[in-house]
Amino acid sequence: MSLLNRFFGSKQDEPITSYQDFWKWFASNAADFHKVVRTKDSSRIQQEVFGHLSAALGQLREGYFFLIGMVSDSTADLVLTADGNPKNIVFVEELVDAAPNITGWQFTKLKQPESGFYMTMNGIEFGENTLSFYSNDHADQPDLVDITVVHKDLDDSNADGIEHGSYIFLDNFLGELNFLTSIDRLSFCAPSEAKKDCIPIEVLPNFLETREALFLEKYGGVRSNTENDRYATVQGQTSGGESWFGIVNQDLLKWDRKASHPWMFVLNVEYKSDNGLPDQETADKLNELEDAFMERLKDEDGFLNIGRDAADNERNVYFACIDFRKPSKVASELEVRYKNTIPFTFDIFKDKYWQSVSHFIAREEK
Repeated sequence: MSLLNRFFGSKQDEPITSYQDFWKWFASNAADFHKVVRTKDSSRIQQEVFGHLSAALGQLREGYFFLIGMVSDSTADLVLTADGNPKNIVFVEELVDAAPNITGWQFTKLKQPESGFYMTMNGIEFGENTLSFYSNDHADQPDLVDITVVHKDLDDSNADGIEHGSYIFLDNFLGELNFLTSIDRLSFCAPSEAKKDCIPIEVLPNFLETREALFLEKYGGVRSNTENDRYATVQGQTSGGESWFGIVNQDLLKWDRKASHPWMFVLNVEYKSDNGLPDQETADKLNELEDAFMERLKDEDGFLNIGRDAADNERNVYFACIDFRKPSKVASELEVRYKNTIPFTFDIFKDKYWQSVSHFIAREEK
């Protein structure tokens, strides 16, 4: 597999606004695309397939990537990927799930694990002969999967290249989804800097599977009902001297099972203000938007509203989540509804111990 390409939107003769529209368009071009891919001529594939595919998929949404290659003499494979971005995983999965049967093609959602994967980048080898790893333990964060990858040739002159190459290697070796979900923290070192005995990299998948099984055994089925929780108002100043104001769920901050909701969804809204904080009219609009999210992201389903803060003409709302797919879907739907009244941005990232809301704890303790 090769030829990873970022999608850029462009116009088509017939608008593509749904998964079904896309697959109808692809089916009409599938035979021609297949002929080009069979040539294995990268320049032809780039010119005669990638451009058209990019334009078509770019109409659905930003953030799609893909790989194309022949998996046999007669079958081409289109791998759709989010390039590890949790905000877009669900849309890649849905698009592939909607794919029809098309002669000569198979469709794969996300990069799949490749046992024995090996690659060379800029003259540096990545594989079982050059990579190993060890796990770092944290008494205060026992469920954190903190991995140090050791490359036998790492030194000051190539550290950046080896780090970048190792990310690409792990994305393919473990598979895109496994790499995204199974490792919380990743660092790199040379053999001389290793603080533990190094383990062969081929053992890493089994190690991560064991850690995941133990995690699910410990936290499976955990939910938190926040109906009767206590809330606190916190305030202070930013580093720039602006007023800072927040409301936070005190009971969630003290909860001892935070790791059961390892994904942080952060909603961000910018507004105009003379003192950095919203006026009443703006606050009402912001509260309406937050309520719309809370109607869809419920605590009993595994989506916990930790709190919100406002400063420097921005409000952030924090949800700790058991999964990243539903928040992406909800945010995508509400972006359309509120784009002309309360435009917002959002982010989703792994935060097993809720470090991104530690500022609430620090201010509450003062």
